[in-house]
Amino acid sequence: MVSENRVKREQLRVFQARQVLQASKKKRLRTDQWLSLGGALVAVTLSSLALVGYVTFGPGTPAKAPAIELSENREWTGEILFGEVEVGITLDGVNAPQATANFVDLATKGFYDGVPCHSLSVEVVFVMQCGDPTGTGTGGPEYRFGPIENAPVTQRYPAGTIAMSRIGNDAESQGSQFFVVYEDSVIPNDDVGGYTVLGRITSGLAEFVAAYATPGTIDKAPNGAPVVAPDIRSITIR
Repeated sequence: MVSENRVKREQLRVFQARQVLQASKKKRLRTDQWLSLGGALVAVTLSSLALVGYVTFGPGTPAKAPAIELSENREWTGEILFGEVEVGITLDGVNAPQATANFVDLATKGFYDGVPCHSLSVEVVFVMQCGDPTGTGTGGPEYRFGPIENAPVTQRYPAGTIAMSRIGNDAESQGSQFFVVYEDSVIPNDDVGGYTVLGRITSGLAEFVAAYATPGTIDKAPNGAPVVAPDIRSITIR
C-alpha cells in the first residue's frame, strides 16, 4: 500500500509539472506572436489595455456574478448536448447555490452555445474541461466569483461529477469554465481548498466517454487538446 501511494504521488507530481510546462509554452507562444506583429499592434494593445484598466480598476461598477437567489435553493435537472452526445444532468442549488445560479444564468442566456471543450486529462486525473468561449483555457464572463462550495472532504470526485474550474490557490476565480469527471478521480486540494461540485451527469456518461475521452489527446500527452473536441450545442435547464 505504501509503495502504491508513492507511485500515485509521483504520477500526480508529473501530471502537475506537465501542466505548468504546457502553460509556460502557451504564454511564450503568445508573447512571440505579439512581438512578431510590430509597432502597429503595440499601439492598439496599449489602447486596449487602457480601456481594460479603466473598466477593471477605474471608476464605475465592475461586473458581478448572478444573484445567488437564482439557484432557488433547489435541485435543477436538464440536458447538455455535447456535439452528438446528449447527457442528462442535475445541478445542486442547495449545496452549491452560487455556482448553480451562475450556470443557470449563463445557460439560459445562451452563453455556452457553441463553446468548445478544450482540454482533456487522461492520466491520474480524468476530466474534460469545457466552458471557455475562447477555447484557450483563459476565457470566461466579465466577472469571477467565489466561494468554493460543496467540495468533497475526501478529495474524491466520482465519475459523472460536474465541477467548477478555477485558478490555483484562488477561491474567487470561478467563471464559466467547468470540468466533467469521466472516471473516478482524486483531485488534491490546494491552499484554498477543493473544487465546487456543481452537479452530476445522470445519463449518457458512457457515450460521452466513448466519443470524447477514449480517443485521447492530440499529441498523446496526459493533458492537452482532445482528439475529438465537442462543442456545447445546447443546454436545457428546468
